[in-house]
Amino acid sequence: MEKGLHVKKNDQVTVVAGKDKGKTGKVLRIDRKDHRVIVEKVNVIKRHVRPSQKSKGGIIERENFIDVSNVMHFCEKCSKPVRVGTRTLEDGKKVRFCKKCQEVLDK
Repeated sequence: MEKGLHVKKNDQVTVVAGKDKGKTGKVLRIDRKDHRVIVEKVNVIKRHVRPSQKSKGGIIERENFIDVSNVMHFCEKCSKPVRVGTRTLEDGKKVRFCKKCQEVLDK
């Protein structure tokens, strides 16, 4: 059984390792099989694309995957990258929370 990831799509995350360390952005895509995520404006690469019927071609800048272990969830209340825990509410709903300020992250 595969364990779940600590981030979800549209989460605000901070990069904690690599060439883009310290940058913050929104998670655009998740690859659960390879444990990688695409973060907005992080790990930007240049692709040389040939012209086709759909595109003009040229040099395109786009985000590339980064390993999920190199990102941490960004808490707006703490204004810091934080670890995430899970707890079950009274109604039985499972939610994620900030381990520093105990703020519920899932709205």
